[in-house]
Formats: sequence, C-alpha cells, structure tokens
Amino acid sequence: MKFTELYQEMVNSTEIIRALIANVSQEEAQAKPTPEAWSLLEVLCHLHDEEREDFREHLDFILHPQNREWHAIDPQGWITSRQYNQQDFIEVQTRFFEERRKSLDWLIDLADVDWDTSYESEFGPFSAAEMFACWVAHDNLHIRQLVELKRAQIERITQPLNIAYAGDW
Repeated sequence: MKFTELYQEMVNSTEIIRALIANVSQEEAQAKPTPEAWSLLEVLCHLHDEEREDFREHLDFILHPQNREWHAIDPQGWITSRQYNQQDFIEVQTRFFEERRKSLDWLIDLADVDWDTSYESEFGPFSAAEMFACWVAHDNLHIRQLVELKRAQIERITQPLNIAYAGDW
C-alpha cells in the first residue's frame, strides 16, 4: 500500500473541503437544490460523524482487534435522527476539522503497522489498507457532492444570467 500517497490525498482533501465551505452562510449551508438532495451542512455533518464513528474507529478496530464485534453505524439514518440540517454550520466546521486533525495525527503514527491485517465484517473481509483507501475515496465522493452543491448555488445566485458559456455541466 502507498501510505504516504494516500495520507497526502487525505491532507489535500481536507483543504479542498475547507475551501468549498469557506464563506458560506448558515442559510446557504442549509439550502437543498431538491428536497431529496443533501445540503452542504448535511454533507459536513456526515463527514464529521463518519470521521469519528466509522473510518478511524473501524480502521483502529481492524489493526487492534478487541473482543467485540464491529459496531453498527447508520449514516443514512443520522441525517434525520441527528437533525443534521438544523445544526450550527460554524460549530460543525470546527468539530469536523478538529476530528480530521486527530485522524491525521493518529494516521501518521500508523506508518509501520501491518496494512494486510483484516477483519471479516458483515460487508465481507476488509484489510486495514482497504479501509484506509475507502476513507480517502469517501472524501472524494463527498468533495464531488460539495462541488455539485456549489454549482447549484452559483446557478441560483446568477439568475437570470445565462452561464452556458462557462461550459456544459
């Protein structure tokens, strides 16, 4: 596994996320392009909870097995049960970036672990390397989602201007 490259991708994605949510108001963060779409705030809440309760914790579980089962998570259900879109956007930013800093600090100390160590989960076998790769890929998935939300915001605020010259979206 190319730990250094994946780690750097995570560092980079953290700064991309920071840039994509910079100078966004609470109202803008709560806006949804469609009722079923996620808002910027919901995406950030999801990233925060996944940081704390999924990827870091599950990677630690794979690398340092305990006498218990892999804990269940409910990312889709958390959107409503944790009232993501009613949370304070600035607070969520602070919490996410604090958790990400903890993750980056923790990961850097793992450079010499056995990345082939695996765990048989309900989703099938997961090696530590695969879990870390999924974590990095998960960031990219939500960066794409944030970019799409930013595009929808640009379309809203530029109305009635024609922005077709910018290129096909």
